[in-house]
Amino acid sequence: MSKTIKLKLRKTFFLKPTAPFSFDKTIHKPDHFTSGDNIWQPGIRWQTWRWRGVPLGLKIENSGSVNKPLVKIGIYTSPNLFLNSQEFKNRFFNDLIGEVSYFYNFNLDLKEFYRLFGKDRKLGPVIKRMRGMRPGQPSSLYEYLIVGIVLQNASVRRSINMFRTLLENFGTQVKFGRKELWCFWPPGGLKNVSELKLRKLKLGYRAKSIKKIDDYFGKKLINEFELREQPCETQRRELLALYGVGPATVWYILFDVFHRWDVFDHISPWEQKIYSKLWFGKETTNPVSVDKLLRFINKYGKYKHLAVHYFWEDLWWQHKEQQIDWLRKEIRA
Repeated sequence: MSKTIKLKLRKTFFLKPTAPFSFDKTIHKPDHFTSGDNIWQPGIRWQTWRWRGVPLGLKIENSGSVNKPLVKIGIYTSPNLFLNSQEFKNRFFNDLIGEVSYFYNFNLDLKEFYRLFGKDRKLGPVIKRMRGMRPGQPSSLYEYLIVGIVLQNASVRRSINMFRTLLENFGTQVKFGRKELWCFWPPGGLKNVSELKLRKLKLGYRAKSIKKIDDYFGKKLINEFELREQPCETQRRELLALYGVGPATVWYILFDVFHRWDVFDHISPWEQKIYSKLWFGKETTNPVSVDKLLRFINKYGKYKHLAVHYFWEDLWWQHKEQQIDWLRKEIRA
């Protein structure tokens, strides 16, 4: 494990997301497990970010309001980061800010979604409570795949432990803004790590999947930026061709990484119980069928996964603010 790298503030940007914009409900998702690569408090998120192989620190702050949004982003880098020209330096930072805007959907226009469903009996009250919230997460396709593998067939606690172990063994620890956090390793960063070593870290069968994904990305056999421009079915096919990646992981990626708001065709047994309670008031011990749940959400058409995201995040924000007993039991299950 390498020593902690101290980062210094190098650049500050001010961005104006489309209105309405809810900073905290976009930047922080209570359902995401704590991983050691970020810290959130109302109005501020400290986040590590690996960009073009360089470990960075971001301090993302709310400097506006829901109706007049303004986001301040401070970028922290190693003091000796080699930027060989002013043009290269500007491109490095501007492209990075473009990625941050992309992953947090700063430019998403919610007007049509709100117009269509703002008065919906089920979704309307959720939209009112979560106004300005949009999908947002900081993981590249490679990082998202690694996290997805860690989440497979494991409790939340075990997933957190496995991911933390990976970061502490292969990531980079950085310090910025008086915070010490872990930064993801780069694609191909596990090239010299054997599958056996990964198994010794108690990753089980996931070790093989992680190793194969890392090899694939390390050899540059897939280009995330080019894949973003491809049709949905091409994206789906390319993702399913990856070792250890199944339909459940794929549709999450299509939503979170490729921003396909209309793709929602898989519900896990755990989600089935939660959606049954949420949409139909059924006890989690006797959930409604997956087919019935899919028929319910299909009425939201091209925004059906965005609608699910609103239902889901609203539930978790309510749980964060005042614990929901039935959800707490499901989380512990």
